[in-house]
Amino acid sequence: MGAANVAEEAKRLLRTRITDPSFVFSFFSQNSNSNYSNLKYIISSSVTETCNNSALLMGPRGCGKIAILELVLEELMKEHPGMISVIKLNGLLHGDSKCAMKEIARQLCLEHELVFSKMASYDDNSTFLMSMLRECGLAHKTLVFVLDEFDLFTQGKQQLLYNLLDALQTLTSQAVVVGVSCRMDADQLLEKRVASRFSHRKLLFLHPSSEDLQRLTKHILQLSTDSGLPNDYVATFNTRLYKLLADEKFKGIIDTLAYVDATISHLLKFLFCAVSLLDSKSGILSLDIFKSALQRVQRQPKMESLKDCSILELYILVCIKRMEAKEQDTCNFNSMMKEYKSIHDTFQTSDYYARNVCLRAFEHLLDQHLLSFEDGKGHGQSTEFRPVKLLVTWPELHLALKSHRSCPTVLHKLMMDREG
Repeated sequence: MGAANVAEEAKRLLRTRITDPSFVFSFFSQNSNSNYSNLKYIISSSVTETCNNSALLMGPRGCGKIAILELVLEELMKEHPGMISVIKLNGLLHGDSKCAMKEIARQLCLEHELVFSKMASYDDNSTFLMSMLRECGLAHKTLVFVLDEFDLFTQGKQQLLYNLLDALQTLTSQAVVVGVSCRMDADQLLEKRVASRFSHRKLLFLHPSSEDLQRLTKHILQLSTDSGLPNDYVATFNTRLYKLLADEKFKGIIDTLAYVDATISHLLKFLFCAVSLLDSKSGILSLDIFKSALQRVQRQPKMESLKDCSILELYILVCIKRMEAKEQDTCNFNSMMKEYKSIHDTFQTSDYYARNVCLRAFEHLLDQHLLSFEDGKGHGQSTEFRPVKLLVTWPELHLALKSHRSCPTVLHKLMMDREG
């Protein structure tokens, strides 16, 4: 096998890993005290001990709640074939109780090869659900109800939640209700009659830290000896990878990536881009590859707008960023002009413009959506008095200043002082 063919085969293998959620999230199953282990115990206890359970998975979007749940269900269905049936609902689609009950009946009929009646009423579908719970309980088969966007099911009378959780109180049923929500107060939205039937098992999911992202990167990219690739190539590839992971510059790249977006999907997009840039001749990952991948996955439209900014507009952005760092109560055009004058008086710069010119530049930044008003319509206030906020992060502004061809040295100094 030639060097180019080996590199292409390695790229194919790594891309397959990155796009396989089961492989990616198996990383989180290695810890015995992880959410994966706790969730698997909750669901498996219903299967093995013929009991009912309910749980709520809470955390911000993109932290892997659904992916971990899917992995747990996949593992348990392999361990207990034919003993688990999964019913999936989404609050965005099935927030109405009648619609949700009909969808439950449809999925149950599809799973058990029964005839589904579109004309059945809510009471008919509710009766059918109770009979299926009883039959599945007698057959020692567990029904798992997954309620994504759980907080949307709490709107209205919560009849569906009451019916499902009330069914868990019977001895004949064998079921698990798993709610998934990005709201941290989702359990507080339950009515008393519903909350009294909920087990209050809550698993909190958070975005992975930079250290976790580095360990996940190692889990995805390191090659195993049974991958079908030459052993000498695997050894060289892994040695280079371990050196990269220990490099402070690489850690800085991961920190920058996590600062903008710490979701696992964002990391996977970054790694897929890096693997795609792998050189077919060497077949080895380098720091330059990861730097190029970072530039490609960063939000480009805003960076393009920053590159087109005039010198005066860069001064305005830096002034507002400095004011935000000082935590000033009000940040508007007038207060920005005071900061601008202060910089000019301190450094005696030649880049000092008239107030009306500054106002036009300020309004242009608003049009480019690099600034925005904080007070909505403003109730007829003049632009000069309305509070504004910066829509550019510190790393984005810092990168824009570095890449701008005519950026004054004083702005670099001001940002370096801010960094220090």
